[in-house]
Amino acid sequence: MTDVWKPSVTVAAIVERDGHFLLVEEETSDGIRFNQPAGHLDPNESLEQAVTRETLEEAAVDFTPTALVGLYMSRYLSSRTGLEVTYLRFAFAGELGASHDRPLDYGILRTVWMTREEMLACQEKHRSPLVLRCVDDYLAGKRAPLSLLYTHPDAIGVLRPADPPALALVK
Repeated sequence: MTDVWKPSVTVAAIVERDGHFLLVEEETSDGIRFNQPAGHLDPNESLEQAVTRETLEEAAVDFTPTALVGLYMSRYLSSRTGLEVTYLRFAFAGELGASHDRPLDYGILRTVWMTREEMLACQEKHRSPLVLRCVDDYLAGKRAPLSLLYTHPDAIGVLRPADPPALALVK
């Protein structure tokens, strides 16, 4: 077997303020869509670091994750490539910190705050069905402590020369 199936790992920030949720409006291959500040896990970072980074890049605000709302798996057929992609999404509740005067990430048009009802009314413009599902789970009170997540130090750093050879072979 030459192809190895690997899902794409993504993170998303679920932020509520006065009954409104932070979203970004972004350009995608499927047109302009709404999503939570979200993106891919990068090499050498934890899930918590990834959601903090993505929120800063896409919404220009600091984000501190406080709980895990849920883990989600979905499949998407890319209109650009024609390929199926499976996503594992880790959605985090958290608190916003300082705003920054910086450009938003490539493709992000603006940030918006929407109520659940406003989000429901524009579902066809969501980046994925997980956008509303994450908000519904958040509103249902679903929270898991961040202590459920463990990141081994080797996952976010360089392997030390003294590490056993078996660890160095893991990709």
